[in-house]
Amino acid sequence: MKKKTLLCVAATVAAFSLHAETLAPPKALTLEGMPPIDAAIATALKPYGEFRPHALLSWHPTKREMLVRRRLQATNQVHLVAEPGAVPQPLTDFPNAVSGAVFQPTRGEYFVFPIAEGGNEVYRLNRFDLATKKVTPLSPDGERAGDAVFNRQGTRLVYTTMLVDKNNPDRKAKTTVHLVDPLKPAGDRVLGRFDGGGWGDFHFSEDGKRLAFIEYLSANESYVWVMDVATGRKRRVTKGDKDATVAVANPVFTRDGRGLFATSDRGSEFRRLVLIDIASGRERVLTGGIEHDVDFFDVSHDVHKIAFVTNENGSHVLRFFDTVTLKEQPRPSLFEGVVSGLEWRHKSPEVGFSIASARTAGDVFSYDYRTNKVTRWTNGNNPDLNTSAFPEPRTIRWKSFDGREITGFLYAPDPAKFPGKRPVVVNIHGGPEAQFQPGFIGRNNYFPVELGIAMIFPNVRGSAGFGKTYLKLDNGKSREDSVKDIGALFDWMRDQPDLDATRVMVAGGSYGGYMSLAVSTNYADRIAGSIDIVGISSFVTFLEHTESYRRDLRRVEYGDERDPDMRKFLESIAPLNHADRITKPLFVVQGRNDPRVPYTEAEQIVATVKKNGTPVWFMMAADEGHGYAKKPNSDYLFASMVEFAKQVLKP
Repeated sequence: MKKKTLLCVAATVAAFSLHAETLAPPKALTLEGMPPIDAAIATALKPYGEFRPHALLSWHPTKREMLVRRRLQATNQVHLVAEPGAVPQPLTDFPNAVSGAVFQPTRGEYFVFPIAEGGNEVYRLNRFDLATKKVTPLSPDGERAGDAVFNRQGTRLVYTTMLVDKNNPDRKAKTTVHLVDPLKPAGDRVLGRFDGGGWGDFHFSEDGKRLAFIEYLSANESYVWVMDVATGRKRRVTKGDKDATVAVANPVFTRDGRGLFATSDRGSEFRRLVLIDIASGRERVLTGGIEHDVDFFDVSHDVHKIAFVTNENGSHVLRFFDTVTLKEQPRPSLFEGVVSGLEWRHKSPEVGFSIASARTAGDVFSYDYRTNKVTRWTNGNNPDLNTSAFPEPRTIRWKSFDGREITGFLYAPDPAKFPGKRPVVVNIHGGPEAQFQPGFIGRNNYFPVELGIAMIFPNVRGSAGFGKTYLKLDNGKSREDSVKDIGALFDWMRDQPDLDATRVMVAGGSYGGYMSLAVSTNYADRIAGSIDIVGISSFVTFLEHTESYRRDLRRVEYGDERDPDMRKFLESIAPLNHADRITKPLFVVQGRNDPRVPYTEAEQIVATVKKNGTPVWFMMAADEGHGYAKKPNSDYLFASMVEFAKQVLKP
């Protein structure tokens, strides 16, 4: 009997020791108010973090091979895919992520890529020589570089730089446009200096003598400019309408140089493909019969075609347009998903793109226009997980306080595995001029598949993809109308037989983080807890401290805090100033190097809520910026989110 008792005690101790093992946080993370995370959670989550999505970066100009973005160890890096299905070969290997790369467009002996430190977004351009693997800096150190574009001849590269605040005492954004031969970076020439941080989207004319580019003032207002490369002289090509602003993007020269292909919402709710006459600025609409946004396009003068992508209820449709006949062409049949990275291969009828769906993490495909053949190049799914068990999103619709219809996507658990009413996570996108599209939700599949928690991704007013009127509905003093859209969603949930409206957690990143905090202050009685990731806690302090190159662009959306009346309004809706209403557990996540939403936004809301006695978890990463890009950090963050959800959503 004594031996049996000792065995039982030993087994109990062993079981307790196993359960008591905790997950060690990465050294970069500082944690406050958080419990240890059971190592068993990390083990269960591991397969959900092993997807390696691929994204097309650049076709080689003379070979049928490409550069793709793919996670190497902890971060995304540049890889070479030599043929369809070949194992991607890593080319870069840095502690910080490399998010883009472009081949030299005639020989492909090198590529240009940007990299920044610890999420600070102060990107520096570099040249990577394929033969020697040597990396050579191209842009000035300490200045934020962007918009790197080659001329067709491959002899010159145009790019922009902006000073960050520490080197810019007057905190006024200024954009410098550079021209450089990447093989001779010492010969860098400044083409011009512009006030403001919204200059970009550069494209060379076919002869390399002119540049077209965009002056971006807001999501609803932008203008096309053309510059002479030799002299630096520039002029504005497009104008606003008398009664409305116009948003124009992606100006690409026609072969003869007399016109520009672009997208424009002039005279329409949606962005359409247009042809702009440079001399007069007049626009000819090319896709007038399509009542959806043209999200992006790429022109091939080699085959006289434009490949373009329309946003149709969140999913993307690949279409083609003939630049000679100016008529739409037959389109391929692809599975539903979200497309990115559209690019024609040089002197070829083949166009490459990346696509992600609910059950596909993100892979690179190509489509040969002449043979009507689709080719898959990569496979980013984890073979240890059966993605066919992942839920397909369902469009949901509800009426808001003013009768306007709001939509979103519901990822529901399998009712056979999880019967009855299920708890819900409402995840609100950032932007706010963004849109949740029904692509791959990655680790978040763990919630419906393993925990039986439904996920709803709403597109509240102010989201893109629903017309420019909808896009403006949350501007300025209408800000909290979007918060009321979530309140109406809670009402809708009460009538759903498969959702438990008494167990709801709200989460969001960036502007979605503000929404999570705002919901916490306005609907504390309707939620069980909230997660704020790199979110805004006060628009006044945010606007005063965000980087200078973003400030004026954000003032158009949120309001100018320097105006006394607007400042008073912004103070009145700040979650920071109503933190006493946050009575349910709060989890705040921040990157110390965030240039968009400064880390002080997180610190101030955490300190204020803690004073009120509400439970607060706080995670700060010393080596991250606007979101967590390094896998060890994001692994620990998601394990913490799962633990938080388990605690607040339990019956």
